Amino acid sequence: MEADFWHTRWENAQIGFHEGEVNRMLAAHIGALSLGSGARIFVPLCGKTRDIAWLMSKGFRVAGAELSEIAVQQLFDEIALSPRITREGPLKHYAAQDIDIFVGNIFDLTPEDLGTVDAVFDRAALVALPDEMRGRYTQHLARITGQAPQLLVTFEYDQSVMSGPPFSLSESEVKDRYGALYDVTPLQDAEVIGGLKGVCPAREKALLLLPIQAVSR
Repeated sequence: MEADFWHTRWENAQIGFHEGEVNRMLAAHIGALSLGSGARIFVPLCGKTRDIAWLMSKGFRVAGAELSEIAVQQLFDEIALSPRITREGPLKHYAAQDIDIFVGNIFDLTPEDLGTVDAVFDRAALVALPDEMRGRYTQHLARITGQAPQLLVTFEYDQSVMSGPPFSLSESEVKDRYGALYDVTPLQDAEVIGGLKGVCPAREKALLLLPIQAVSR
């Protein structure tokens, strides 16, 4: 799970983790975040997800963080926007109207770089991280977003059949990781049709995380 793993996957177009359509949990439950038009949504480890264009089409502004510059270049190509590219410390900042994507290690992203966030949509970040990185990630995400509410998508499956990523992540683990900061409410639990990566039966789950008491950024 080093950076080279993800760089190699993008360089070789081995991106089976890329969802070729809008995530069904996002489409079904974006309303649970109670956001107004123009709200800014952060998508961590965003790749070139179609969810970004969909969110923008609904009147939201989007920020994202992604390790691979190849993914971000393809993202802007696919949404037909020409980004302004600047340097923010160790990160590159790709920006256009209503969209900011930070290229590099998400742990280098600061609250000052990111700016105000109204909500987080995490479909591909927490489930992509091995157990030993999840605690650091959840604390960092809460800090840089000012503990913004989250729509979190997870998978549950037999990890002995497939090792991940995406990793199997139970609701109880989410509560262990986030319970001191957020109230965690399940929204939907649905079968992954055809199995995860066509390998094993799995459930896809949507969870709503609402802050208990906002942390200082």
